[in-house]
Amino acid sequence: MKQLDQFVQQMMESAKLVRSNNPGGAADVIQRALKQAGLVAPQMDAMRDTAQAGSGADGEPAFVDLNPPPAFQRASMPRKTARKSPLPKTADFWKQRPPAAPEELAPGTVIDGSFACSAGQRRYKLYIPAKAAQGPRPLVVMLHGCTQDAADFAAGTAMNMVAEEQGCLVLYPEQDRSANHNGCWNWFDAAQQQRDQGEPAIIAGMTRKVVVEQGADAKRVFVAGLSAGGAMAAILGAEYPDLYAAVGVHSGLAAGSGKDMISGLHAMKKPGKAATLGKAVPIIVFHGDADHLVNPGNGDAVLRQFADAHPRSGDGALTKESSRGEAGRTYTKTSWRDAGGRRHAEQWVVHGAAHAWMGGKASGSHTDANGPCASTEMLNFFLEQAGK
Repeated sequence: MKQLDQFVQQMMESAKLVRSNNPGGAADVIQRALKQAGLVAPQMDAMRDTAQAGSGADGEPAFVDLNPPPAFQRASMPRKTARKSPLPKTADFWKQRPPAAPEELAPGTVIDGSFACSAGQRRYKLYIPAKAAQGPRPLVVMLHGCTQDAADFAAGTAMNMVAEEQGCLVLYPEQDRSANHNGCWNWFDAAQQQRDQGEPAIIAGMTRKVVVEQGADAKRVFVAGLSAGGAMAAILGAEYPDLYAAVGVHSGLAAGSGKDMISGLHAMKKPGKAATLGKAVPIIVFHGDADHLVNPGNGDAVLRQFADAHPRSGDGALTKESSRGEAGRTYTKTSWRDAGGRRHAEQWVVHGAAHAWMGGKASGSHTDANGPCASTEMLNFFLEQAGK
């Protein structure tokens, strides 16, 4: 049985136990399901087990990642030897990811900040280019995936390096682990899918704050994300077309794909029909056709959701064109252009690619260096919208 099928079955079993007045049994099933899915940090279980046994340790616990690194990274990882004890050394347990190599760091400034509103509070990192501004700067909002944080996502996508060349600000909102244990944006929760509510309200408010404080160009504000971050980017594009001039979704899902955890998991496996947007917003989609976690059909659903908001004929109709290429991996690129030649929608299907940011750096998680550079292509697409 596949992991997703097993998880859904266990959730249904827990619901039956609750209805039969057995909450303890339901809790046990949920904990087992979360552990098997990699949603409970094995380190915590290891520490608890060792405390009960009263033994010491010098080994390092295995980490079960819901979004594992792509094959090219796993092949280079050293094999772990059998552990003598599940409890890691304290220093090793709290050790953070080493900083990116100097050559991977952009020359600008990174500011740590926080934003709060009635919907909640979140931290963020903001990249300010070293290059002198020639006017109000564009702003790109980047939303990380599950198990990631702002610094990890910045390192893996190398968006700061790309933005430095174009003189763009880059904002990295960071999910709070108290809001989601696995660090995911809660795209599958109906309460987090509406304008002026929940996480969309927080991110939109944070975006507006940065635009004002940095004197950014309010007409050139864009949002992109990976996986759960990509799904939240789609929600922001759908709910705030007046704020975000274009959207980038990498390995994500269409806005409104789920209304709770179970329907969200089903959508990850088998995308449904996405609701058409009321207003057309330019969209660029990246998805690997070997994605094991988010069915590639979700990329098609995102594309249709945004592209179908354009008229099919007459004024405003788009012309479709496709091409194939290779940039470490082969890909199929399909673009939809208006009468003036400007792209309004674009889809990159990367062949043989799994659930990872294409053209990313190994200094961050969930990246595939062998693909076309999603950061470069997304930013080029975004800036093309500036003259509309």
